[in-house]
Amino acid sequence: MRLYHHKLLFFLILFLLPACQAPQVTQGVVNVRISVDGRTAELQLPTGSTVQQALEVAGVALEALDRTEPPLYTVLTEGSQVQVVRVTEEFTIEEVVIPFEKQVVKNESLPEGETRLVQPGVNGLQEITYRRVFEDGVEVSVSAVKTVVLQEPVAEIVMVGSQSPFVPVSVPGRLAYLSGGNAWIIEGTTGNRRPVVVTGDLDGQVFKLSPDRNWLLYTRRSEDENVINTLWATKIDDDDGLTIDLETQNIIHFADWVPTSVLRVAYSTVEPRDTPPGWQANNDLVLVSFSTTGWLSRRTVVLDANAGGVYGWWGTSFAWAPDGLRLAYARSDGIGVIDLREEADIFDNLLLPITPYQTQSDWAWVPGLSWAPTGNVLYTVDHAASENAVRPEESPIFDLTALSLEANTAITLLPQTGMFAAPVPSPMRTLPSGETAYQLAFLQAIFPTQSDTSRYRLVVMDRDGSNRRVLFPEEGAPGLDPQQVVWSPEPLAAEGGADMAYWIAVVYQGNLWLINSQTGEAQQITGDGLIDRLDWR
Repeated sequence: MRLYHHKLLFFLILFLLPACQAPQVTQGVVNVRISVDGRTAELQLPTGSTVQQALEVAGVALEALDRTEPPLYTVLTEGSQVQVVRVTEEFTIEEVVIPFEKQVVKNESLPEGETRLVQPGVNGLQEITYRRVFEDGVEVSVSAVKTVVLQEPVAEIVMVGSQSPFVPVSVPGRLAYLSGGNAWIIEGTTGNRRPVVVTGDLDGQVFKLSPDRNWLLYTRRSEDENVINTLWATKIDDDDGLTIDLETQNIIHFADWVPTSVLRVAYSTVEPRDTPPGWQANNDLVLVSFSTTGWLSRRTVVLDANAGGVYGWWGTSFAWAPDGLRLAYARSDGIGVIDLREEADIFDNLLLPITPYQTQSDWAWVPGLSWAPTGNVLYTVDHAASENAVRPEESPIFDLTALSLEANTAITLLPQTGMFAAPVPSPMRTLPSGETAYQLAFLQAIFPTQSDTSRYRLVVMDRDGSNRRVLFPEEGAPGLDPQQVVWSPEPLAAEGGADMAYWIAVVYQGNLWLINSQTGEAQQITGDGLIDRLDWR
């Protein structure tokens, strides 16, 4: 029995012994093929190898642009093929001609059909750098990576006569107008017209003659989609067309010459936005001087960017006092004055608080304002209360108002003129009695309670509101679009020399008209329907 047990134990040990031994693993291999530089090599690699490991075994080095098919991280299997693509690049530079543009400018001072070359065209030149990509010596792509303009093209400008049948009239000073994106000057008579800026891109946000009549300040549309416009100045009588880039962007509400300085400008800026109205106003005020050599002074900040009161996102407008030491400002909630001799605080010196008008849209109403030539009165428009309005902000009533700075008193000169009355005083004139006085021109809404959409008529009255007369257009004719009219800088001698009349220039149906402030006689000056802005010095 014991012998039987020993035999059983021996067989159990023989049976279990193999199960206690370590397993014997044999690693597999895969056969792959690598093609590179026109040669093909076959390799045996351990199972699980990647393309990167295969290249290392084959001793193939990759340059920075080289690539492989499949990618380096791919795990290879039996029979895989790896292709190494050698990638190189070259940079070449070519000079390319920029063809000049051709511009046609209408000129009513030339007979119809007559042409005159104002400026010959000159091609520009640009340098383009191309990147050429080669794979295994074969060009696969070409792309421009850099462009440098060596010479800007000069547009060819041809003046084409479109003489109108209107009788020329004498004009004092210089009358500037904006037509089709170009600036023109009338001097002496309305038949004597000449272009001063013919870039075709003036946007009309700023269009101001200097106090000495020798310079024009204006804004141009920008080709940069992130910039609304840019500010420029051109000398009117310079044969070479002296133009100064003031290196200032995004001007919507205000830029003007400092009245008592030479080549000094004040302006206010906005920040472009993708949402209506297209900007966010900074409500700032900055001064800068320049020279005829293009030198620009260090900029003086009179007002830092600020909220600008109620609806300040729309912006603040400014107007110089005749003494050049003060500026009136208008915003949607009031009128005030900044004295440059004192520290400006635009938040605490509202002389005339105004109830902001709720437009129910993406624009805000800001009252027009101007100084009396005496410098002691401001003329503006006040938003008055209405019994029929649910809220004061919705009142449709707007009154023509005089603000006496000496008495600090606001006087309503005429109720219900409309929100775009834009009053403008005339220059001082001497009456037959020897007394000096001035008149006030403004626009009267045809439908005063709908003045945001109404058209207007030109009205003149004495500075105290008396002797009010509607001048233009005549009853039954379409009215004027909202605008600020301009007075001639000097009077015209009336028949007999007993009194002095001034011209008032307006834009009517896209044309320039001159209106006699005494008789109401109207003279159409242009007929192309392209006039946008006016100024007269």
